[in-house]
Amino acid sequence: MKSPDHKSEVGFPREGWILYDGKCGFCFRWVHFWQTVVERRGFAVRDLQSAFADRMLKIPEQNLLDDVQILTRSGTLESGANAYLYVSRRIWWAWPFYAIFHLRGFNSILWQGYRWFNRNRYRISRHCPLPLPTADLKGGRDRP
Repeated sequence: MKSPDHKSEVGFPREGWILYDGKCGFCFRWVHFWQTVVERRGFAVRDLQSAFADRMLKIPEQNLLDDVQILTRSGTLESGANAYLYVSRRIWWAWPFYAIFHLRGFNSILWQGYRWFNRNRYRISRHCPLPLPTADLKGGRDRP
């Protein structure tokens, strides 16, 4: 979790950070596909790896990539399927998704689907690779 006095380089977003596995091509593409939608609702996106390196999270390194995370403004973490519910509750047209999958029986279906997908995301990522880094013309190195 984030300590209350921690300030990131760009400040803390109004609602929080959406933190995803930056080495997963599928995750990278879908998070950036939805980026403008979630940014309008006060979220910013960042990969888990850099958030961990900047000490925004107090998650054991071996569990860092277990789930997508939402780091809220209050410093709490919403993980896994609950992260999707947390965001969908703040988007008017996605609110029905929240309303249905927040219910107990439907919530367990959502979690089962999330867990299956999460376990298999790198299989899907093979067909959805990360974009190639652009070469830095001055130094000949890849940009982060």
